[in-house]
Amino acid sequence: MQLSALFTPQDFVIGLEAPDKWAAIERLVGCLEATGRLAPGSAAETVAAVMERERSMSTGMERGLALPHASIEGLPRVIACMGTIHDPRGLPFESIDRRPARIVVLLLVPRAQKLLHIRTLAEIARLLSRESVRDALLAARSGEEAWNALLAGESSRSTSA
Repeated sequence: MQLSALFTPQDFVIGLEAPDKWAAIERLVGCLEATGRLAPGSAAETVAAVMERERSMSTGMERGLALPHASIEGLPRVIACMGTIHDPRGLPFESIDRRPARIVVLLLVPRAQKLLHIRTLAEIARLLSRESVRDALLAARSGEEAWNALLAGESSRSTSA
């Protein structure tokens, strides 16, 4: 899956500010609802599903990346939203390497598509494991710049592979 096809420029919250990971999740779900990518009125149920998953095991990864996610009943397709945190102190996310998150990717997948869920998480982790892509995303000052950073990261990987 091309991640640039998963996101639109409106799916980026540049300069995400939140006091904790729970507020960050709420903010990202709110972004998806505000842009019409998530059905109106489904934000509370979606937030609850993502938080339940997060309580079972933190989705804080390594290198300043967090991937909160959930399988959602009745969701017609995979949707995602990404927040970049400009504050170098980041956001505590109980990460594997104990470093705070600076990039938070919210992924929502139809409940019936577990294999797609795993593949999409793996693709996000693979692309964002590259420092150049993370740096470009953190330097982006608009959703368009962030989306272009994803596109460039995918292009450079496919030409160097």
